[in-house]
Amino acid sequence: MRKALNAVFTWSRANKAVLIVLVLLLALDRISKRLTLEFLTDKDIIVAPFFHLRYVQNTGAAFGIMQGGNLILILLTLIIIGYLIKCWKELCAYGPLVKWGLVFILGGALGNLYDRIALGFVVDFLDFRVWPVFNAADSFITVGGVMLALALLFHREAHPREEK
Repeated sequence: MRKALNAVFTWSRANKAVLIVLVLLLALDRISKRLTLEFLTDKDIIVAPFFHLRYVQNTGAAFGIMQGGNLILILLTLIIIGYLIKCWKELCAYGPLVKWGLVFILGGALGNLYDRIALGFVVDFLDFRVWPVFNAADSFITVGGVMLALALLFHREAHPREEK
């Protein structure tokens, strides 16, 4: 147990920036959802014709799929988070874009996981009228995914396949 704790403390000291950004992402997600629960549960706010703030309880995944699948989504999220943590060092070896993409994905996944466990649903509130309502954590996951895709694209350009 002591060896594991030392490893965690050593990793934490070496990755202060990662932890700071992760905490900031979680704080931004929690604050935005708390404000939504405080002020938007009984009304919508029209910010612009194409953008509303609207409270939605989402018991499913992206685009409303798997409605009512909260337990399965909790388990799936825990498996993904566990995999990312287990393979952190190996994945981060692909460069800073991968590392920060993973941080954003972890921040978003943890934010929505908190909602699923604490509330039984995810709080969504950003409504662009042509897209399903989403939240800050969903945006973090999307940004992280784009960063991973860009890293993959640049990695291939930097290391073209050898022809056989």
